[in-house]
Amino acid sequence: MASPALAGTVVLYDQDFENPAGYVNSGGDVDIRADTINLNYSTPDFLFAQQFTTEILNITGSNRGGGTAAHGTGFKDPSGTGGNFSVGMLSSRQNDLVGLSFDVGDRDFLNIGIDISAVDLNNFGGPFQPAGGAQATFRFTLFDNPGGARNTGSGTVLSTVDATTTFSARDTFDWTRVVEGLSTAGNTNGNVTLQIDLLSGGYASFDNLRIAASDDDGDLGEIPLPAGAWLFLSGVALATRLKKKATA
Repeated sequence: MASPALAGTVVLYDQDFENPAGYVNSGGDVDIRADTINLNYSTPDFLFAQQFTTEILNITGSNRGGGTAAHGTGFKDPSGTGGNFSVGMLSSRQNDLVGLSFDVGDRDFLNIGIDISAVDLNNFGGPFQPAGGAQATFRFTLFDNPGGARNTGSGTVLSTVDATTTFSARDTFDWTRVVEGLSTAGNTNGNVTLQIDLLSGGYASFDNLRIAASDDDGDLGEIPLPAGAWLFLSGVALATRLKKKATA
């Protein structure tokens, strides 16, 4: 009998952002160095693509060191969903984008599970939200990527979905869990790019990102590969052959 992962869903990426490789508090509990998402979370097999910058937010101030605290006293996360770290990005002034490229083989969906929240910075050009806080809307777009290169997404759009957070104060995370399936129909050879874009809200954050290739819409699987692992076509093709053999 095939394992749950081989039965129909392959987890491509699973990251809670709790173990950055070299977080530096640039001030206000934010790591804002160039390419900071790769400095903290890349592996030999996996790199993010980004447009402009994304930031690493130290929600609890656990790695504040001698630097300053967000909003003077630190961020607030009443639910604790975000743990110690999350990723932040702008919607205004600069159009921050994050891209993750995968090979889904012949799977019908790239499924995404992600926590999102509006939040704001009080430095580095912030605040970016009105005084009372804001809602934020993210857009998740799946692009055909026949060349397989790491990028933030361009060319043929396969599918897209928007997700909106609750309203929250500038210094407070109020997480919304999003689980969505993006159709891979029309892709050239299995290579696709997931683009994460913040459409509105000024500034917001995402965390607890899980991505899976599946024949079932929204199925995020049960057995993840190591965080940051790259799944090549051969692996997905093997899973597909085993699935078909098991159901023959």
